Amino acid sequence: MTTIQLKTEIQKVLDEVPEDVLTYLLNYVKELQKHSSDDIELAKFMKESFIEDRELLEKLAQ
Repeated sequence: MTTIQLKTEIQKVLDEVPEDVLTYLLNYVKELQKHSSDDIELAKFMKESFIEDRELLEKLAQ
């Protein structure tokens, strides 16, 4: 998708979101702006890894 297409799709979704969620999303996006794209990619990778390896991590924690 192009940037314009992405923004259009985001706008469609935002038009349906309750106001309290909009506030949360705005704060989240502002927080993302403070980080480099490398930091964001690393955080996404770690989150995906934790989700995929949840059972293993739970066993290790015991």
